[in-house]
Amino acid sequence: MSIEPMTPRGYDELLREFKYLKDVEKPKVNQEKQRAAELGDRSENAEYHAAKEKLRHIDKRLFYLSSMIQKAQMIDPSTLDHSRAHFGATIQIIDQSNDESFTYTICGTLESEPENGLISVHSPLARALFGKEEGDEFSVVLPSGKKSYEVDSIRYVDIFSLKKNHRTESDFGYK
Repeated sequence: MSIEPMTPRGYDELLREFKYLKDVEKPKVNQEKQRAAELGDRSENAEYHAAKEKLRHIDKRLFYLSSMIQKAQMIDPSTLDHSRAHFGATIQIIDQSNDESFTYTICGTLESEPENGLISVHSPLARALFGKEEGDEFSVVLPSGKKSYEVDSIRYVDIFSLKKNHRTESDFGYK
């Protein structure tokens, strides 16, 4: 079984979604399904079929979250040495072809927001960055082609202070 690194807060968010779906959303949708079934003929009962479909989605998500919980390896990046790029590090890199600067933070799969610079540990760029120090040069093959970069700086910034998409219970449910 592969491991999924995540911050303690990321793990707490994962558990929060799992518990909400299991303890709140699934029982609610089960009741909707029961009420719809009581209306009669299930073969042409749109509410019944909609509730069944919601339950399938909830069960799939619960299965996925359960597998992530089992694979979870909590890492507190604030306690790590930030002289090298690793999980939880915020790295500023410079594109050697045009001197354009980019900042990325390496995080867990469920914590990632590539559009906001939070990249998954499994991404090609994160894998290429692991172990690099300030001043190191490296190349990586990205969807846009092979790129060469230089590591400008490495520091610690809390992942959740960088996130723009904070999920709430209303985001966990199925409408």
